[in-house]
Amino acid sequence: MKATVKWVGEETFMGISESGHSLILDANGGKTAPSPLENVLLSLGGCSSVDVVSILQKARQQVTGCEVHLEGKRVDTVPRLFSDIHLTFVITGTDVAEKHVERAVNLSADKYCSVALMLNKAVNITHSYEIVNS
Repeated sequence: MKATVKWVGEETFMGISESGHSLILDANGGKTAPSPLENVLLSLGGCSSVDVVSILQKARQQVTGCEVHLEGKRVDTVPRLFSDIHLTFVITGTDVAEKHVERAVNLSADKYCSVALMLNKAVNITHSYEIVNS
């Protein structure tokens, strides 16, 4: 896997993936685009959500929606790394079983989400979930 990040002005950069997709990063507090660390949160949320939805679908759960709310806490010293990240999954569906949601969230965190597994080495990552019957 390869990527390129190109400076486009001030503290704004464009990332271009090997597959040809691009995104803008704003290192100046995220004024015009997500900051690099906000992008880490988004990547973690995306990676985990893909796993959770896939696992629930394989368990034949009638899922109609999945949102994950992420909250990252950073240390006060430079570099301002994440110390803790909490993910709250909100799963919407019909008769979705709590045991399946709990299993899906745990499997994503402990086995499948490559972003979480990399971050786990330096960041305390916790999870919770809510089920909304539609």
